[in-house]
Order: sequence, then structure tokens, then C-alpha cells
Amino acid sequence: MSYQGISDFRSDTVTRPTPEMRRVMSTAPVGDDVHGDDPTVNRLQDLAAEITGKEAAIFVPSGTMGNTIALILGAGEGVEVIMEDKCHIFNFEAGNVSRIARSLPRILPSENGAMSLALIEASIHTAMRVHCPPTRAICLENTHNLHGGTVLQPEYMRQVKQLAERHQLHVHLDGARVFNAAVALDVPVAEIAAHVDTMMFCLSKGLCAPIGSILVGNADLINEAIAVRKYLGGAMRQAGIVAAAGILSLQSMVERLAEDHMRAAKLAQGLAGIPGISVDPERVQTNFVMLELENMQSGDFLQRIREHHVWALPFSDHMIRFCTHHDIDDADVDRAVDAIAAVMKKNA
Repeated sequence: MSYQGISDFRSDTVTRPTPEMRRVMSTAPVGDDVHGDDPTVNRLQDLAAEITGKEAAIFVPSGTMGNTIALILGAGEGVEVIMEDKCHIFNFEAGNVSRIARSLPRILPSENGAMSLALIEASIHTAMRVHCPPTRAICLENTHNLHGGTVLQPEYMRQVKQLAERHQLHVHLDGARVFNAAVALDVPVAEIAAHVDTMMFCLSKGLCAPIGSILVGNADLINEAIAVRKYLGGAMRQAGIVAAAGILSLQSMVERLAEDHMRAAKLAQGLAGIPGISVDPERVQTNFVMLELENMQSGDFLQRIREHHVWALPFSDHMIRFCTHHDIDDADVDRAVDAIAAVMKKNA
């Protein structure tokens, strides 16, 4: 399903709204969401809360804003937040954990996104020493971007939540692609959300909506989030136009994520035998394929495959990420395999 002849594997953020999404957007009943009377936004928020098993939800323009609101309310000024060293919140959200939430990240290593429970507990600071800011929250990420779309197991998340409860800590999940995790695990997304206090998920990635993310949590916190969203500049008026696409995302785009996962596996298998690159099909859990270059720089590689109308995203000087999504079909996967084989053969 390449667009204008391009097989775009850069990210699932490049997905375009489906024809049905465009139709419901054009006919959506709207109101003023700042006053709480946009019926389509309200319906989306109610649906999101119901699906995730949380009391309430708030529609926000971006995942970064959703995560920032959760940090402001779940942690706040002058306290520590435990998070993993490769997490999106720390690496790719403009420093908002410190710049806006004014919290101090306590960065820990992990195994594919899962921090050691013992290390988490050993890293918790209490308010007993004035020299150290107390720990107030733990952040998790599921699926994990920089680890190549890996999935956290619900049992691990349950153990983190139990640890957090012993120390009265807030647990937030950056669940930008949490529906990919749920599909990969074959569990309802509520089973994942049950182990966190707040969770953000994106509508504009694999779920294909053009704009927007959702933050879920208890009713009191989400009520506070409305005011925080306002002062962050994220309050919207007739937002039902875009919320309508989000409703369709939750109703009809979740189960098909399994197709993206199958195509990622197919891509990894096709690439695994090509000389000059390293791809491990066993590491492909969701819709990411990580390709490591042995004797070529990422920039050169990306330029060469663009000549074959294949686009991907650099993750380092020698690491490339390919992301499958609604707008990638089997022909795109075959094109990518053929293009990379041709490039590496010429480079040999």
C-alpha cells in the first residue's frame, strides 16, 4: 500500500487516516471541548476509559503532552522519577520531565525495557535525607521504542506495581504502542493498564488516526489533567472532528495490528540472510525490525535504498529501524528486501 510509489517504513506515525475515518470526521457532531460539551470527544474519552479499565480519560494533542501531564500530576517539582535509560520520555520528549514537570529522572539500565526489581527498590529515595529528592514515581514503556518494539510482560508490570505500592509511588506507563503489546501478548489492553496508575497511548501511530493521544487514570487525576492540559496550551475547541477518527481507531484498528507484526516478522526473515547486515528475527516481537550495518554508515545506506523508493529511520550510525504499519503491505516488504539485497550486493 505504498503512497506515491514510496514504501515508507520510517514509523507508524506516517499512517494516513482511512477513507472511513475521513467520512466520520466530516460528519462528527461537535461542541466546545473546553466547556466539556463536544459529544464526540466525550464519547472517545468514555470509550478509552472503558477499554483500558480506568475511571476516566482525557484526549490530548500528543503523546508527549500526555506523558508530561502524568509526570506533573504523578510526580511533580523537586522529586525523583525512576525510568529506564533508553525510554522515550527521557530521550525524545524535549526534556519535559525536568523542563516542565520539574522532576529529576533517576535513570536505570534494563533488559529490553524491564528494569531489575531489586535495582528499582534500591534506587528509591525517601524524604528522610534533605540532601536527596524523594522518589515519587516509576515510569515504564510498553512497547519499547529503542529496544526495537519489545513487550513488557503483565507479570513483570504487576510486580513493579506491588513494589510501588509498598513505597507509595505512582506508576505511569508510556503506552504509545500499548495496543501492539496487547495484540502481541493476546491479552486485553486493560490487563496491562491494571498494573499502572496512569497510562498514555497514541491514536496516531498504528491505530491510524491523524492526531491525538489519550491519558487514562482515576477520575480525580483526570479532572486535574484538564487544567494542566489548558496551561500547557493543549485545550481544543471543536475537537470532535479528530476525536471521531480516534473512536474508529479503537473500534476497528486494534485487531489488525497483528498484520503489522506478521509483516515485520516476514521482513526480518527476508533480511536475515543478506551479507553485510545483521538482523535477528527472534527479536521481532511487534512491528519493528532493527537492522545493523556491518560496513556502511546509516546515512549512506538510507540514501541508497531511497533510490529504490524505500524509506527507513536511522537509530545510530550503524542501526536502522524499519516499522510496519497499516500503509505497508506485502509488496512493500518484498520491495524492501529486494532493495536492501541489491544495495548490499553492490557494496560488497
